[in-house]
Amino acid sequence: MAHPGVVQDEYRRLSDLIAVGLAVVSTRQGPHDLLVTVDSYLDISYDPPTMGLALYGLSRAAEAVEEAGHCCLSLLAEDQQALADRFGTPGAPLQGMLAGIEAGRTADGDAILPGALAHFALRIEQGVDAATHRLLIGPVVEMGQGGAEAGPAIRFAGEKRELRP
Repeated sequence: MAHPGVVQDEYRRLSDLIAVGLAVVSTRQGPHDLLVTVDSYLDISYDPPTMGLALYGLSRAAEAVEEAGHCCLSLLAEDQQALADRFGTPGAPLQGMLAGIEAGRTADGDAILPGALAHFALRIEQGVDAATHRLLIGPVVEMGQGGAEAGPAIRFAGEKRELRP
C-alpha cells in the first residue's frame, strides 16, 4: 500500500523519468531457456563484484532464477530493441524462446545474447522481498564485453530511446 500522500499513478509517471538501461535475464527452467527483459538491476559492489536485479515476485522468471541459483544478465545495445520487446512480452511460451538466436552460454548454461554490450553471470546468494518484487543478489562469477559499437538500449519516460556513448 502506498504511503498517504503518494499517488501510485503519479509515482509511476515520475519514476518513468529515471533513464534506465534495458537488459535480458536468462536462466534455465528444466530443459527450457527462460528469458525476460528487465530494467531494474544494479551494480552493488566492486569488491567483490556483486549485482542485484529485481523481478516481479510472482513471476515464473523470479521463481526460475531462484530455483536455478544462477542467471545471466545481457545488457542490450540500441539495435536490440526487438529483443527487448520479444522477451518483455508477458506469458511468452517457454518452448522456443531462443528460436533463431545463436546464443552463447555461461559455464552454468545460461544464454548470453549475441550483440549485447556486455554480460554478467550471477550466482544468486540472497533474495529479498521488496513490495511486489523480489530483489535477487549475488556475486558476478563470469562476465564479458560484446563487440557492439552501438550505444545502450535505454527506456526513458516510458519509451525506448537511443543513447550514443
